[in-house]
Amino acid sequence: MESGCWQAGERAETAGERPVVLVVAVALVDVDGRVLIAKRPPGKKMAGLWEFPGGKVDAGETPEQALIRELKEELDIDTRQSCLAPLTFASHAYDDMHLLMPLYACRVWQGDPVPKEGQELAWVRPVKMKDYPMPPADIPLIAMLRDLL
Repeated sequence: MESGCWQAGERAETAGERPVVLVVAVALVDVDGRVLIAKRPPGKKMAGLWEFPGGKVDAGETPEQALIRELKEELDIDTRQSCLAPLTFASHAYDDMHLLMPLYACRVWQGDPVPKEGQELAWVRPVKMKDYPMPPADIPLIAMLRDLL
């Protein structure tokens, strides 16, 4: 065993002090291969950072149901579960919580995205996403999108 590795009975990291929060996100991909991102408005946690649309999964909801609800609430667009393709996920320890965030890809929806919660919207090519400041949990997702789209 390598020195510095944990011993039997030891945990590499404990989440017991931080709640695990399930949040779902989507990469809405347009016909030109651009992805929609939203800038968190002033007054919200992590204001000014760009993120993928989505939000918390409520009790009793599946991630897909939560995403469909969030897209309607945040962007006034409609989609179906059959249009959501699981892509990857993020697992990130913040100071106050541990975030688990599945990311779906969606190429089919009805309506034009309209910012309903004061956020700015931008359609961005995956290779340009690194130019937009994002929350730490979202950053590793950029490489996956760049490689797959």
